[in-house]
Amino acid sequence: MSLTKRSILILALLAASPVGAQTLTGPAWVSDGDTIRIEAEAIRLHGIDAPESRQECEGRDGHAWACGEWAREVLSELVENKTVRCEGIERDRYGRLVAKCHVDGMDIGEEMVARGAAHAYRKYSLDYVDAEKRAFVAAIGLWQGEHLPPDAYRAQRADAEQPVPASGCAIKGNISKSGRIYHVPGQHDYAATRIDEGKGERWFCSPQEAEAAGWRAARR
Repeated sequence: MSLTKRSILILALLAASPVGAQTLTGPAWVSDGDTIRIEAEAIRLHGIDAPESRQECEGRDGHAWACGEWAREVLSELVENKTVRCEGIERDRYGRLVAKCHVDGMDIGEEMVARGAAHAYRKYSLDYVDAEKRAFVAAIGLWQGEHLPPDAYRAQRADAEQPVPASGCAIKGNISKSGRIYHVPGQHDYAATRIDEGKGERWFCSPQEAEAAGWRAARR
């Protein structure tokens, strides 16, 4: 086999290698309550969802506190001056490596949930549901008062950042790999759906108008 063909074969094999085979080990730098970086690789901790950096929660006394910044501090404490080992599982839509990470034999994601510093991210994994239940019963961390789940907080911000057009037509006509789908206010994915008119997406005034234009209703 020529050198060129051999090189092409090696590159093809590397490209086909599953993300799950990727292991990273070393000191970690913390971006927020569920994201770290080892060398140049951004890593999203598998199975957890921590409050956003600027998110605030309600404490036992009813006053707001910076729970997002606190979650980042908890994660920093867990990995500071330690060697972190991460086993890749997949990549998320932002290109980050989703991984289970350990330090001194401790599952970092599980510990974050156990300390009440993150939710068990049920949308993607049930690994840490029991740890979350214990934190909830003990009323520690996020569970000491009221707070929005991180995904609901993100959706709320996304909705606030894209105002309804001046026409008042609030139905979102989204185009995705599933086709042309419209979302009405109050549906599950409405707040998180962004309309990009440059891609042909559009706003509608009624379900009938959306369906006449070739869009179908979202299932939830």
